[in-house]
Amino acid sequence: MLRLFIPLCFLLLSTCSSSKKTSVYEKIDSAKIAEAFKFCKKNGYDTATAFFVDMSIHSGKNRFFVWDFADKKILYEGLCCHGMGKGSTGSTPVFSNESGSYCTSLGKYKVGIRSYSQWGIHVHYKLHGLESTNSNAYNRIVVLHSYTPVSETEIYPFHLSMGWSLGCPVVSDGMMTNLDALLKKKTKPTLLWIYK
Repeated sequence: MLRLFIPLCFLLLSTCSSSKKTSVYEKIDSAKIAEAFKFCKKNGYDTATAFFVDMSIHSGKNRFFVWDFADKKILYEGLCCHGMGKGSTGSTPVFSNESGSYCTSLGKYKVGIRSYSQWGIHVHYKLHGLESTNSNAYNRIVVLHSYTPVSETEIYPFHLSMGWSLGCPVVSDGMMTNLDALLKKKTKPTLLWIYK
């Protein structure tokens, strides 16, 4: 009986630990969620949802997250390209705020007006950098848009191809369709936060 009990305990423990690995708080840091909500409330931004992009996550895994503050859950998640400039590789993005760098810029952004895009679903949203690390985003024409070759599902262990982003957060067409439907309903600006 004891021989059966011990393996059963290990099985239960492994089941519990594997369920913890699917926690949303391992995808988005709880401190970042709290800071984002505080920022949105203080600055008159939308407090229903916010966009988080974790550039420390492998580019072949989902790293663009739409967070629902009220229900405390991820509404959508998907792949996101990073900029190709200054020697960036699929595994090692280089970040810069310089014009002409073709790099992703870290920091908080205000998602601006909807406009036409020649890529993906033909929709993009202007991005306004709110910090010293991304203050040139609007002038650099860094926008949120999709690109059809971006996979709708994770491709790990492969990385996203370089050259699909000149600094823009670029997502799949399916993700952009969801983002567009969400953003069109907003009456207040949405926060997008890119970090590593």
